[in-house]
Amino acid sequence: MGPSSSTDKDRNHTSIIMFILLGITDEKELQFILFPVFLGIYLMTLLWNLGLIILIRMDSQLHTPMYFFLSFLSFIDVCYTTSISPRMLSDFFRDEKTISFIGCATQYLVASWMGQAEFCLLAAMAYDRYVAIGNPLQYSTIMAPGLCQKMAAGALGSGLICSLLETVPCFNLHYCGPNVIQHFFCNISEVIILSCSSPFITQMILFLVVLFVGFGSMLFILLSYGFITASILKISSVKGSLKAFNTCASHLLVVTLFYGTALSVYMHPHSRHSEKQDKVLSVFYVIIIPMLNPLIYSLRNKDIKEALKRMLKRTTHIPS
Repeated sequence: MGPSSSTDKDRNHTSIIMFILLGITDEKELQFILFPVFLGIYLMTLLWNLGLIILIRMDSQLHTPMYFFLSFLSFIDVCYTTSISPRMLSDFFRDEKTISFIGCATQYLVASWMGQAEFCLLAAMAYDRYVAIGNPLQYSTIMAPGLCQKMAAGALGSGLICSLLETVPCFNLHYCGPNVIQHFFCNISEVIILSCSSPFITQMILFLVVLFVGFGSMLFILLSYGFITASILKISSVKGSLKAFNTCASHLLVVTLFYGTALSVYMHPHSRHSEKQDKVLSVFYVIIIPMLNPLIYSLRNKDIKEALKRMLKRTTHIPS
């Protein structure tokens, strides 16, 4: 009775201690081309996002709710891409791309945390734009520093809770083999299908989290922009309407890119035919979008350009 009980008990524990990642591609020639490309993208992501954070912190004229949220978005993007990119880059030089069970769970936990937080933060930024356009006279009063900090903390807290709700059930499933993940990082949809136990409850939790955070925040953004559109239509001058719209253009582009790629990956049924498509979309929203976000917000932004000029003048000024 004793050995039988021990064996039954062992079956409830994870027998796999590591996973094997297939990476982006197994073609050596293509790997030599892609490595410097992705390394360059990652370094530019760090440079532009950290540079934007420093610029906003240093310039007092950028100490407004919009730029506070923008610096927080840059912080999330740095953490998001760093949870995946360094590991992916090191895998280019490995014949067997193994990752420990705990390492896999940790990677997904952090990546999911930052991804969910970005969903929530983009919704907060939409509300900020609505208040700025719909109620400009009370903007400073409504979007007080305390509220902005609470919204940012709420985005991080909500992201962590939702990430735990996804990660804990997934990595408590029984994994007995195979252990090959058809991806370049520990994507939860690829991990779940390797389970030897029924993943139904975990898949339902994942669906509900995506529905609540992804579609919930998207609905909030759509409602905010509905009110923004109504406010813009009330502006009598064409110049005023265009100026109001321009303040939202960058945010709309970021929302479209991030939501479009992320939700298309997590909401369609898994199939072998979609693996390459999933990888391409994942590369876009995990690696490329964090690099593009600071550019999208900065290139057409006069405030940031002027702040950059002021900072360059201060750093290059040599006192006599």
